[in-house]
Amino acid sequence: MESGSFTPEDLEVILDKLKKLDEKSLLAYWIKGEHDEAEFYEKLAQRAKELGLPESLVETFIILSKESKEHGDTLRNIFLRNYGEEPIPPDLPPIEVAPLLDKFERAEDVFEVLKLAMESELLAKKLYTHLAENEKREEFKKIYLILAAVESSHYERLKGEFEILKKLKRRKNPMGSLLVLGYELR
Repeated sequence: MESGSFTPEDLEVILDKLKKLDEKSLLAYWIKGEHDEAEFYEKLAQRAKELGLPESLVETFIILSKESKEHGDTLRNIFLRNYGEEPIPPDLPPIEVAPLLDKFERAEDVFEVLKLAMESELLAKKLYTHLAENEKREEFKKIYLILAAVESSHYERLKGEFEILKKLKRRKNPMGSLLVLGYELR
């Protein structure tokens, strides 16, 4: 199972493995996942900027990158407080980002990229909600619920950018497509 070439069956296998992890390993896994997501959004911001996409979209990706890094840092601090050592994540692909990497590399337009990013946020929300529902300790349950709410807000922010770009696309140029700062929106 290579990163970026996941099937639904692969995701189920990873979820099953995650359910079997102890608390320490699971927390280490999510720390790495949030930092991986931060890198993912940083790359999206760079790509959007290179393509001359609207500054609001670039800024959204930058904000999401910073927030994901902050989530990872918050989880790392909890880990350090509880275990007194640096987290060592289990050897599992990051479920929140890895399934989308291959699709992202093949994405042909900005709408497809935004849909993939929204899909990632919904998956993260679902996973954090699931973790909260199965968590016995209140401190962790609260953290997972907060992270689920933040992932939901990330989704809504991306959806807003998607809607703005759709409206812009409707204002087509004479050639039948919209050019936004030199990038053709299809």
